[in-house]
Amino acid sequence: MTVQPPTPFQSAAPPPEQVVFDRAELGVILGLYGRMVAAGEWRDYAMSFLREMAVFSVFRRAAEHPLYRIEKHPRLRQRQGMYAVIGMDGQILKRGHDLAAVLRILERKLIRPVD
Repeated sequence: MTVQPPTPFQSAAPPPEQVVFDRAELGVILGLYGRMVAAGEWRDYAMSFLREMAVFSVFRRAAEHPLYRIEKHPRLRQRQGMYAVIGMDGQILKRGHDLAAVLRILERKLIRPVD
């Protein structure tokens, strides 16, 4: 019976990088979310941090598809802009380099005519 020496452990590869929203970005997003909740438009949210992108999804009710998705794609930083607002049907409503400017398309929903 031959005894083989144990194989040395391979150096552990670092865990895969995740794309996340930083504190300033979350402040802008949650500020808008709070205003929309106060207006009665939105009720719930979810965040997903993936390898390629970070997603903030907004829901009218908890058990349905998201009304809007706010996505951050760092790979698109030099091209179209890394922030995008995507509607319920998958259509890109606005894309750009500045998060506050991209989110202005959703703030228009707060402006209503006064009867």
